[in-house]
Amino acid sequence: MQVQLKDEVTHVAFGEALGLALKGHGRVYLEGDLGAGKTTLTRGVLRAYGYQGAVKSPTYTLVEPYELVEQRIYHLDLYRLSDPEELEFIGGRDVLADDALCLIEWPSRGEGWLPAADLRIELSVAGQGRRALLTAGSTFGESVVEALAKQADNMQQEHGVTQWI
Repeated sequence: MQVQLKDEVTHVAFGEALGLALKGHGRVYLEGDLGAGKTTLTRGVLRAYGYQGAVKSPTYTLVEPYELVEQRIYHLDLYRLSDPEELEFIGGRDVLADDALCLIEWPSRGEGWLPAADLRIELSVAGQGRRALLTAGSTFGESVVEALAKQADNMQQEHGVTQWI
């Protein structure tokens, strides 16, 4: 599924819809160049669970946990990881084994150590907005894409790309 996000407001709104479709769990790999909108999408996902605070990429801490009323969400940024085995030392195995929602930026840096993604989202700059390409990696991931596609039925379709409004 491809989604066109025309601006930051739309980007966050799509993140909220994604968060609701994820139902509080799963592993989501967020890919894209610096500035592609991975953390902005994460902000939208967190908004779906009632979090209203600032969201910044955990580039230096590697993991930012969000303990919400009924949900645990882990935001990982592996950009500065020099070896996938470093995930072992920061408690990555516990984080990923938890029945929480894990949003992982730069998953290629953890390749060989990370488990498979339920959903992979590749973000890219597209004009003034962003484009998101969603690929399911599990049955659960397929159900998330289907839930988003149902919401997208009311959205504008152009050349196979959903214009999220």
